[in-house]
Amino acid sequence: MAAKIVDFRLENCPKARFIGKRYVGSPNWGEWWENGWFDVLEQLPQLPINDNAYLGALRVADGVLEYWIGMFFEADTPVPDGFDFADTDPMSYAVYFLYGSEQSGELFGLERHNMCLEDLKARGITRFEDNWCIERCNCPRFTTPDEHGNVVLDYLISVE
Repeated sequence: MAAKIVDFRLENCPKARFIGKRYVGSPNWGEWWENGWFDVLEQLPQLPINDNAYLGALRVADGVLEYWIGMFFEADTPVPDGFDFADTDPMSYAVYFLYGSEQSGELFGLERHNMCLEDLKARGITRFEDNWCIERCNCPRFTTPDEHGNVVLDYLISVE
């Protein structure tokens, strides 16, 4: 089964600070659990855009594809030692709720991204090029599989 879109909405995020770890190349979600880094971030006041979730965020900065793991916080939130940050302007996001198997990989990657871009185009919405695309792993939508073993991944694309 290929991932399918089960819901769509638009959300807004005020000026914010994304705090986490920046990766160029493959991200390492495992080290987050091993080092308790989410525990550190959960002590900070979060923004609603996080929606009870951990975030994987991609963007192109200075021609380089970056993958971040972390969360959004109010602008100017002090950054804990050992973490990176990226400040963001106020932004609107197209939010896709994608249903499928986490284990199969169908919820991730270029095919899924292009499916959402085609839907954006059909809706007459313009993507904000090279800006944030976010995988929002909401608890329990993403963390608790249904009777078919599937979950829902929130996929956010910054839009103009």
